[in-house]
Amino acid sequence: MNALIQKLTESFGPSGAEDPIRAVIRAEIEALADEIRVDPLGSLVVYKAGSGQGKRILLDAHMDEIGVIAAYIDENGFVRFTQIGGLYPLALVGSRVAFGNGTVGVIGYEHKSVTDKIPSLDQLYIDVGATDREDCPVRIGDPAVFSRPFVSQGSRLLAKAMDDRIGCAMLIETLRRLDKSPHDVYLVFSVQEETTLSGARTSAYGIDPDLAIAVDVTDTGDTPECLPMAVRLGEGPAIKVQDSGMIAHPSVRDLMVQRAKAAGTPYQLEVLVGGTTDAAAMQLVRAGVPTGCLSIPCRYVHTPSEMVDANDVEHGVQLLLEILQST
Repeated sequence: MNALIQKLTESFGPSGAEDPIRAVIRAEIEALADEIRVDPLGSLVVYKAGSGQGKRILLDAHMDEIGVIAAYIDENGFVRFTQIGGLYPLALVGSRVAFGNGTVGVIGYEHKSVTDKIPSLDQLYIDVGATDREDCPVRIGDPAVFSRPFVSQGSRLLAKAMDDRIGCAMLIETLRRLDKSPHDVYLVFSVQEETTLSGARTSAYGIDPDLAIAVDVTDTGDTPECLPMAVRLGEGPAIKVQDSGMIAHPSVRDLMVQRAKAAGTPYQLEVLVGGTTDAAAMQLVRAGVPTGCLSIPCRYVHTPSEMVDANDVEHGVQLLLEILQST
């Protein structure tokens, strides 16, 4: 899967500008789908027909990524910006960002304003090498994403946008391996999760599933002096119990636990103190949808370099297949 993960993570697609990454994903799955469409908000919806003896199941992974957006360009050509999704200023200084037109810039900070304190976003700027405002190749409203290569070191995979291109890779791989299922399966590669969860909300409303599972990343508790959390890299995908935006439906949570045990697949249970996923939006559409979340442990979430373990990814795919191929 590494070649697929590299292709997805190195593609451009911040919230609100997902066209490039959607084209990449569509090319990977078009031959595998019974139906494929782009819904009005821009999410890619893939349908795989079942035998007609099961449920209508929705698997979701968001294809957008965090980024920055140009908000002002000064007379010397330096670009002031604001965030697309959640950013940590501490992780930004010195990072490279790439705009949709190919322009690359480096994030700098105001030396006079910042001494021994972490800078705020309004003390940062992007240097694209321009000499003045007219020379700047960036315009107000242009989005950019982190510029980072994919790296594989043993089982550890490092890249920008693992959140949530790793979930997208898992859905694609699940579809590749899915032979027959009693269930009608809908795979949604959603837009704008990092900002509003709106893509998953509208897609789930249109599909009206019997059951939904978001596939996303979660924090870990296995780095020095980190916040305590019972999730570690390499010990299996995490089945969500609760996060700050939702409580996983007990029936979906228990289904994932039962299927993991039946398949002999390692798993962890996740309680996330801060943050949420598309599952929070999907469970509230129409009269309500039993919804859960399968999370891939990820270090350094929402930074330019996010790390996952390939074994967790593989076991996550195995669990999804076990769910889809069982009644």
